[in-house]
Amino acid sequence: MAQPPIFRLLSAAALGLPLIAAPASAASITANGAITASGPAAVHSAANSPAVGSRPSATPALTAVIPAPVQVTPAAGRTFRLGPLTVIRTQPGSPAARAVGEQLARDLRPATGFRLPVLPVAPPRLPVVSLLLGAGDGRLGTEGYRLTVAADRVTIRANKPAGLFAGTRTLLQLLPQEIDSPTPVRRPWTVAGGSILDYPRFAYRGAMLDEARHFHTPDEIKSYIDEISRFKVNYLHLHLSDDQGWRIQIDSWPKLTTVSGGPGTGVDGEGPGFLTKSQYREIVGYAARRYVTIVPEIDMPGHVNAAQVAYPELTCDGVAPPPRTDTEVGYSSLCIGSETTYRFVEDVIRELAAMTPGPYIHIGGDEAHATPEADYLAFEQRVLPLVAKYGKTAYGWNEIAKSPASTTAVAQYWDTATTNATVAAAVTRGTKVVMSPANQAYLDMKYDRHTPLGQSWAGYIEVRTAYGWDPATRVTGVGESAVLGVEAPLWSETLRTLDDIEFMAFPRLPAIAELGWSPASTHDWESFSTRLGSYGPRWTLQGVNFYPSPQINWG
Repeated sequence: MAQPPIFRLLSAAALGLPLIAAPASAASITANGAITASGPAAVHSAANSPAVGSRPSATPALTAVIPAPVQVTPAAGRTFRLGPLTVIRTQPGSPAARAVGEQLARDLRPATGFRLPVLPVAPPRLPVVSLLLGAGDGRLGTEGYRLTVAADRVTIRANKPAGLFAGTRTLLQLLPQEIDSPTPVRRPWTVAGGSILDYPRFAYRGAMLDEARHFHTPDEIKSYIDEISRFKVNYLHLHLSDDQGWRIQIDSWPKLTTVSGGPGTGVDGEGPGFLTKSQYREIVGYAARRYVTIVPEIDMPGHVNAAQVAYPELTCDGVAPPPRTDTEVGYSSLCIGSETTYRFVEDVIRELAAMTPGPYIHIGGDEAHATPEADYLAFEQRVLPLVAKYGKTAYGWNEIAKSPASTTAVAQYWDTATTNATVAAAVTRGTKVVMSPANQAYLDMKYDRHTPLGQSWAGYIEVRTAYGWDPATRVTGVGESAVLGVEAPLWSETLRTLDDIEFMAFPRLPAIAELGWSPASTHDWESFSTRLGSYGPRWTLQGVNFYPSPQINWG
C-alpha cells in the first residue's frame, strides 16, 4: 500500500535527510494524469498553461534524441512520471555528480514548478532520478552513459561525471517539449520506459565563435555554451584575434586590448570590446560546469594587423599599419626574422596557457598569403614547440600540416576539397585532424541566396548539406583513426547580436553535433530531420532565434 505523505516525511527523517513535503498546496494527480493544485503555493495556473485550444505535446519516444544514441531499447507500457515528490539522487561522496544533479534540477524546476531536492540517498517509495558513478562498462569511456527508465525511477549510470551530464541532456529531450518553458506549465511530466546505451564516436565535438570580427559579450558566450551543450558539444573554440581586433587581455603587451580592442575595432568598426583575464576565467569555469572545454585561438603568422596596429615593432619596417575594418584576408604577416616576434608569441602563449585549463592552444596558421613559404615553415618550426613548452597541445588550421613540427599537433581541416595531399601525409606522421570543411560545417555560410546574414564564398549550406557527410570519409587518406572529431565554426563578419549567432547556428549545429557523437550506422536524413522538426518547439520556448528551414517539417 502506498505510504501517506506523513510516513514519507518520517522515512526521510529516519535517514537524516532534509524533509521532503508535498507543496504547501494540496497536489494530486487526476485520473487523466493532470496535476492539480490549490492554495497559495499552487504553481500551476491557467495563466501558465498552454494557449487555449492547444494540447500538451506527446511524451517523446526514446529514439527522439539528438544526437542519436548508440542503442535504444524501448519498454512498451512502462512510463516514469516526474512529480512534486520526485527527488534527484546523486552518487554519495562525489561533488561533481552532485553538481550535475543540481544543474538538472535547475533545468527542470522552471517548467514543472517542483522542488526536486538533490540528495545522496533517496527516501523510500519516492520517485527518483538517480545519477550514479561506477558503471563498470569500458565502452562508455569518460562521456558515455546508460539511462534506464522504470515506472518508479530513472537511473543514469556513467564511469565519469561527464557521462552523467551527457545523460541528463538526453533526459531533458525525453521529457515533453514544454520542459523548456521558462514558466510553470500544467501537464503530466512523463518519460517513456526502456533503456539507452550511449557514448560518443569522436572525442572532440566543437563549435567555434569568432570574437575578433565582432566582440560578443561574456553573457552572449555563456548563452551559446548553454545552447551547444544540449547537443553534447564539448569544446568551444574562441577566435580571439584577427586583423580587425584583439579580444583577450595579455598583461605583457597591454596595448593589444587598449588599442586593438577599443572603439572602432571590428568589421565596420562596430565590434569593440575584449575579455579581461577575469572574464575569460569566468567563461572557462562556466563552460567546465557544462562539460565544455574552451579552446583559445590567436591567429598567426597572418591575420595579425590588429596586433601590429598596437605594436609597430611586430612589423619588419617598424611602421604601424592602418587599422582595418573590412573583410579582406591574407595581407598581414608577422616579421618572421625578428626575435621580437618570438618574444611576443611566447608571451602570448605563456599567458594563455596559464589561464586555460583545457589541453589545446590554437595558433591559427591559415591564409598567411603575405608570409613566404620558407618563412611560414620557419615560423611554425619555432612556434609549434612553444605550445608544448607550456604544457598544451598545438592546434591550428590545416595549413600547419606543412610543417614537420606538426606531428604532435591537431590540424583543423577547413578546405572544401575532398583531397589534400599535405594533410594526408601529415596524418601518416601522427597528426590528428578535426573536420570543419567550409562548404559543409561553416555556420556563417548563408542557407540560401535570400539569407540576410552570412557569406557564400564556400557555397550555401542548408541543413541537409550540413548533415550529409561523414568525417571519416570526407578527405582521402584521413580515416576514422586519424579524425579527432568535428567542429562547426561561426565567423562574425556579419553578426552583431546573440539573435544573429542563433539564427546562423541553429538548426545546423545539431547536424554537426550528431556527426561527431553518433555511430555512422545511425546516420539517416529522414530520422534526423524528423527528430530536428520535433525539437523546434523547444527552441521556441527557450527563446532561441533559429532559422525555420523549409527542409524540415517543424513540429
